This record gives sequence, structure tokens and C-alpha cells, in this order.
Amino acid sequence: MNVRRLIPTTAVAGAVALGLTALSACSTSDAADGGDGGKLKVTASFYPMQFLAEEIGGEHVAVTSLTKPGVEPHDLELNPRQIGSISESDYVLYLKGIQPAVDDAIAQSGVKNTVDAATLTTLENHGSEVSGHEHGEEEHADEHADEHGHEEEAHKEEAHEEHSEGDGHNHGEEGGADPHIWLDPVKYAEVAKGVGKSLEKADPDHAADYKKNTDALVSQLGELNTAYETGLKNTSTKTFITTHSAFGYLAERYGLTQQGIAGIDPEAEPSPARIQEIHTIAEKEKATTVFFETLASDKTAKTLAKDTGLKTGVLDPLEGITDKSQGADYIEVMESNLAALRKALGAK
Repeated sequence: MNVRRLIPTTAVAGAVALGLTALSACSTSDAADGGDGGKLKVTASFYPMQFLAEEIGGEHVAVTSLTKPGVEPHDLELNPRQIGSISESDYVLYLKGIQPAVDDAIAQSGVKNTVDAATLTTLENHGSEVSGHEHGEEEHADEHADEHGHEEEAHKEEAHEEHSEGDGHNHGEEGGADPHIWLDPVKYAEVAKGVGKSLEKADPDHAADYKKNTDALVSQLGELNTAYETGLKNTSTKTFITTHSAFGYLAERYGLTQQGIAGIDPEAEPSPARIQEIHTIAEKEKATTVFFETLASDKTAKTLAKDTGLKTGVLDPLEGITDKSQGADYIEVMESNLAALRKALGAK
């Protein structure tokens, strides 16, 4: 769903200023007294949460995103109007650990229906280098054995230890857990299921529609996962280089190795030693491309590419959709990411 369908924060703030009654999130009749035409007032922290809320909520929700298109979400600071809009929400969907200002505002908002997406799946530690060869297949087996991932716990602990080094930025509560779960369609589907169930509880009058929409989205994400599995199965190299180490879960899922120039923080500057190391890795692993993203500067990627004779390309971490995005929504951009990876990795 395109971000242009967002309800601006100013509209929500205006409704509050006029003294319109906040929705109670418990029935259609109660919601009808609110300022959004009887719709559940939902606040999403940034685009991956917004997409879930819009797709699953459908016609029954009015979604406001705290992170405007084109804004890098990691360093978001909220203004008083945005903080007020959170308090007036019926339902808040966010990802704890990626936006500290949002975490603080939500904790103080008093909103009953707040959902932290990080609690709906399992987070891991990913450093600058993440290899799917080491344990990607075993994790696949665990996931198929238990849809909700309960049997993964022992294996995940090993992954935490294995990938704890090299994280240039400390996100999350568990020693720098990588928050970029939405870039793994399987984990994103787990989150979608949890969001669907929470919306059913928040607005039981429309539970059937939320369930239907959730099932449809999970099906789409399943098809996306299959496309990635098939498209990345046979490649000339398994290594890709990126300025933003956001693709740890994706690399792990599909047996690839992510080499981040810096860490999880997209604004982190790489050390000269790391740049030399990347140069060596690129030659050894026959990597062809340095990927940068749409919401951050491409200066580092272009400099490294020039020094090493590599190409540059866009691999979008999907933290926001803009006119520069290679697609109008999550599914389309992920399909573009797959095409970019296939080209860079020499898919057969």
C-alpha cells in the first residue's frame, strides 16, 4: 500500500485540538464517536510497521506513521504534536530498540493496545559479517518443525554468541540484538500473525476481516520467501557487500554472507582497516557489487567501489518508501532487492 495514503500527523493533532473523543478500540459503536469515521486510530513507528497495520487493518483502521517518508528512522526525534498523537491512539505498533525516542514516548503514553513487533518473533545478534552457510539450513529445519519458532531457542543462543562481534551499533535490549526482522519474509510473516491476533483483540467487531487480511498477507510473504529461495539457490558467489548491515536475517535465511562496510548503524563510518579487509574479501569471494540504500548517503559505497573496481547498486533496507524507492510498497521493493541480489551474485 502506498505511503501517500497516510493520514498526516497534523490531521490527528487537529482532531485532538477540537476535542474529538478518542476511540475506545472495543466496538464499532464506540469507534463511531471518534474523529476518523469509525476507524481504529493506529499509530505505527515506521514503514515496516505501517505496512503491516495498513494491510491487516484494511478499511477498519486509520494509520499514522511517526516516521515521514524519506526520514532515516534510527535517529528519529519526536515533536510534541507527535507525542500527543501517540497518546490519542487506540493501537500502537512499533519495534522496540530501533527508535529510542519512540520507545520512550510509547512507554509514557498510557495507550492500552501497544504491540512491540520484537516480541512476536526472535531477535538475533548480527555483526558486520553474517554467514548463512554456517547455520542457515539448520535454522530452516527448526522453523519448519515449529511454525512459531519455539524449538529454535537453543540454536538462537548459539547464533547470539557467534555473531555478537562487529556490531557497530547497539540496538535492542539483548546486547545489540539486530532489529531488522522485516527483511526476512519468514520472520515478517510471524510478526504479521501476531499483529493480526492483537488487532482482533483490540477491535473484536472486525476480527473476521483482520484474520482474512492476515492470512492473505502471510500467503504473499510465503510466495516472496519461495521466490528468494529459488532465485538465490544457484549463484556464482554467496557474498554481498553493503554500507548498512541491515541484511543479517536475509543472509542467514538464504545461505548468503553479508559483509557490512560499517555496522548496523547506517551512519557509522568504517575504519581504514575495515575498508582494506572488505577489499581483500571482495577479491577472495569474487564479490562484484557494493550496495547502498536510498535513505542514506552513497558516498562511502562509491568511494569503496572506485578503490576496489567494484560496481555499485541499491539494496533497500525498507525503512521508508519514497519516490526513489524501487517499488510502491514492501512486496515490490523486496522483489527489486531480489533482482539486485541475483544480478550481483551471478544467479544462474
